[in-house]
Amino acid sequence: MSADSPLMGDRPNVPRTELLPGTLELMVLRTLTTIGPQHAYAIAARLDQVAEQSFRLNQGTLYPALVRLEQKGWIRGTWQTTENKREAKYYAITKAGTRALAHQIDRWQRSAGLVNKLLANKE
Repeated sequence: MSADSPLMGDRPNVPRTELLPGTLELMVLRTLTTIGPQHAYAIAARLDQVAEQSFRLNQGTLYPALVRLEQKGWIRGTWQTTENKREAKYYAITKAGTRALAHQIDRWQRSAGLVNKLLANKE
């Protein structure tokens, strides 16, 4: 894996952002909704791109999240051949995953709204 790999983990001079529990699942579901079925490496690369490298995923973080999402029935994985002629599991969001994503977005926005109100209140 190259030094530019989104699955490498921490890099020097990049401030690390800690993800709250459940956030990675929300981000994976949104990614699959936005760009369609992808293999794990492409999902990680997309998240890295959107996050502007403020956090780095490693295999020990992303793969368990994909397994959890698959077990919940929110994504479905199928083995396919990549553009590099390698076998990889491609993940796609399911109808149940789309419903869960809508619920997760609503929950996230309510939570973030509350925190923003508390932070803005200087009394």
